[in-house]
Amino acid sequence: MTAAAVSAGPSVGSVLKKNLRSNALGPVQTLGRTFHLAATAVATLLIDIFRWRVKMKEAVFQAWYMVSVTAVPAFLMAIPFGVIVTVQIGNVINQLGAQSLLGAGSGFAVIQQAAPLASGMLLGGAGASAIAADLGARTVREEIDAMRVMGIDPIQRLVVPRIIASVVVAPLLALFIVLVGVISAFYLSITLQGVGPGSYWQSFGAFASVRDLLFALVKAMIFGFMISVIGCQRGLEARGGPRGVADGVNATVVVSTVAIIIVNMLLTLVYTVFFPMQLG
Repeated sequence: MTAAAVSAGPSVGSVLKKNLRSNALGPVQTLGRTFHLAATAVATLLIDIFRWRVKMKEAVFQAWYMVSVTAVPAFLMAIPFGVIVTVQIGNVINQLGAQSLLGAGSGFAVIQQAAPLASGMLLGGAGASAIAADLGARTVREEIDAMRVMGIDPIQRLVVPRIIASVVVAPLLALFIVLVGVISAFYLSITLQGVGPGSYWQSFGAFASVRDLLFALVKAMIFGFMISVIGCQRGLEARGGPRGVADGVNATVVVSTVAIIIVNMLLTLVYTVFFPMQLG
């Protein structure tokens, strides 16, 4: 290799600058575009509500699809959640001789943590991935560009209905998981842990409150909003044909899962500070 060829190659500084831009600034820019899409979608939704132009037919169709792909997995996830929580808490409570508090512990864990997390994970794995795949396929086929050329706003037509569907379906899934999880925990407690039915429900009602249930539903709605925005953003930015769509779907599942865990931790910390657990 001649000296001229060596000098014509990229310098170390340019390579480092390119890596810094792609690895350090890239995620920050993506996060900024995600927040921008979320703000634009919310503004568009408010304007459509004021003008009575919300695409409810598309929202209902998307909601029904999300329910159809998450209902059975939610049932199968809720039972292990209730069983695991009951077994783990029951072992500790039995050693302390306070079996009557098993209903409080299992119900508290299922309502505040298991239900919203499970609903968010299910929607992130099934619903958001489907959103990213659908919008990504439309993007690589240049349907999104064609919509813009025809004067149709893709955010109004495609993004907003999917956000509405996710925000509505997420708390419904959380309620379903609470119901199945609490019933499975109750059955295990009275059959294997030796807890009386009246004692279980008395302790459950003493510690669990409507406020805890509302907090779980609010968390589920926030998770539904987050994963729908992430799925739409990844789908609308898909590039490079089928490989780009697959990468967008994979990134949607990973990012939504990490985001749900982080936001759940922050919301739980804030809720615990302002509303500490009290005996009802």
